[in-house]
Amino acid sequence: MKPRAIRAAKFIAAALALVVLGYPLAAWVGSSIPDGRAMAAPADVAETVEIMVETNGTHTGIIVPIVTSTKDWRETFPSASMPRPDGLMPTHLAIGWGEREVFLEVLTWGDLKPSTALRIATVGGDPIMRVSHYVRPRADENFRPVRISVAQYERLVAAIDGALPSLPEGQTREILRGTFAADAYYEAHGSYTMTNTCNTWVGDTLAEAGVEMGIWTPLAGGVMKWIPEPDETV
Repeated sequence: MKPRAIRAAKFIAAALALVVLGYPLAAWVGSSIPDGRAMAAPADVAETVEIMVETNGTHTGIIVPIVTSTKDWRETFPSASMPRPDGLMPTHLAIGWGEREVFLEVLTWGDLKPSTALRIATVGGDPIMRVSHYVRPRADENFRPVRISVAQYERLVAAIDGALPSLPEGQTREILRGTFAADAYYEAHGSYTMTNTCNTWVGDTLAEAGVEMGIWTPLAGGVMKWIPEPDETV
């Protein structure tokens, strides 16, 4: 191998090592610095909305009740009006944002093609929104409840709506199908990159609603570190 090629190979290897080692560290630091938009916890329990933040260790999502006096999500997501595969009608939606090809075609990490991973790591990808349908989800370490004020919930709704393309009056949003048959997928705004991940979207959306959050949360742990685990009695 020529000296120039050797130098280039060493540079690429060093750059990859920097990314592999530096990205988690930067994510930890960014997720540990308060965003600054947090609002005080509401004092009047009667005037709150309970949401949840879910995680599977890699991906996070925001769980909202389908119907409140503030928002009826059936008007936004047609799938919220449909029974689940088990025949039950959902009471809550888990809303997440992510990379289109991964959400629609990659069932497990073993199915992720190296070319797809390289594309996402270098140039990014198109976004899509995934909506899961739950029936009275129970609080636990992976489903953590958060009580927010009605005003905060209005801001949360606006942030989620803002991630969706607007539709002409009377038009229904198209339901796309992906890796999980029970979930629905919808077109979304934005650009998925290594710095703007599914977890970054969740963190930014919660911060917009006044939930205490870090300034940059590309990893699931960076989001969940701000959401207390529920008491055992919950």
